[in-house]
Amino acid sequence: MEPNRSFSLDGVFNFRDIGGYAGHDGRTVRWRQVFRSDSVHRVEPAALPALGVRTVIDLRRPREVARDGRVLDYPGLTYRHIHPEHPEWATAGPDEAVDRFIADRYRELADLGTVGIGSALKVIADPAAGPVVVHCVAGKDRTGVVCALTLSLLGVADDDVAADYALSTAASERFSAWLRQALPDAEVPPTPFMASPAAAMLLFLTELRERHGSIEGYAKHAGLTTDELATLHAHLLTADDAQGERPA
Repeated sequence: MEPNRSFSLDGVFNFRDIGGYAGHDGRTVRWRQVFRSDSVHRVEPAALPALGVRTVIDLRRPREVARDGRVLDYPGLTYRHIHPEHPEWATAGPDEAVDRFIADRYRELADLGTVGIGSALKVIADPAAGPVVVHCVAGKDRTGVVCALTLSLLGVADDDVAADYALSTAASERFSAWLRQALPDAEVPPTPFMASPAAAMLLFLTELRERHGSIEGYAKHAGLTTDELATLHAHLLTADDAQGERPA
């Protein structure tokens, strides 16, 4: 039976494990090593230590950190604030497809935030950093791009990467419901800000390959070395029959 992917943790709405997908050479992505989430500044204090989390990668803008605060500190935690440069989103035009709009925003993030994305991938590739939580505000866009690139570098098929990304749509609905209850006067974000269509991620990955030759080509453009990519594989991929590494 497959271990739990999504977690119901007080204070967050999009916390899940990116393990378990088929990767390079018949190996699978290891469970309980890389988690993705919306902002963990609200998370219950004992939740992350209980999962053994050693590193939190916070992809939010500095003003978002100042506004909401950061994860609560605890012994053994390393906090990394890595802000990939990218422009503010404008609202999509009435005739613009949501998947096209989102894919274009992710292209901007990949192009302008290359240094930050590379820095985040380097942390994920470091065995000493894991288990790692990657998060932004909603856990779907900046987090979605970094986790999609991680899975792609591990050899996960695009359809599986896109399906994992699309899980954030239901999480965004939970977040929106909480926002309406907690802040009834707050403006409800427009659809592209909350949707995670698989087609958008497929477009992004396809077009990133067209520009850089491969996802590995983009990662090297972002600063990762051949040795770091090899370490990423060694650290986060395991054989299918490694039952002892499959948590309940």
